[in-house]
Amino acid sequence: MSTSKGQLENDLHAAMKARDELTTATLRMALTSVKNAEVAGKVARELSADEIEKVLAKEAKKRREAAEAFADAGRAESAAQELAEEQVLLRYLPQPLGEAELEALVEQTITEGGFAGMGQMGQAMKAVQAKVAGRADGKAVSTLVRAKLGA
Repeated sequence: MSTSKGQLENDLHAAMKARDELTTATLRMALTSVKNAEVAGKVARELSADEIEKVLAKEAKKRREAAEAFADAGRAESAAQELAEEQVLLRYLPQPLGEAELEALVEQTITEGGFAGMGQMGQAMKAVQAKVAGRADGKAVSTLVRAKLGA
């Protein structure tokens, strides 16, 4: 699913009208992150849909990590809030790959690229990440690639 800044703004307005505080706050935060990314660097520019998805994926990951930290600290209510915000952000991201799909994709990419041995780990990771395109956690991808190359 391709996400545009206009879609986020329209959904924000709809959430405000519906008095959905969670969605309103989360989308405001997401739009702020997108606008910050647009003005980062030497020249302000408009982000593409793919770049917006990357910003949203980064924000969702922040929420997931914060929820883990809150849960470890015994703050269940704060952890639940972070997870709820993550769920709002996940609506705008592509469906993540399942474990079996990811494993098949890694296997196929390594076979196609002719990668063998840990010396080609970086090249294999680059090839797999290009195909995964943010639909899987980098740590999980790395673990699978390491296992396939080490075998």
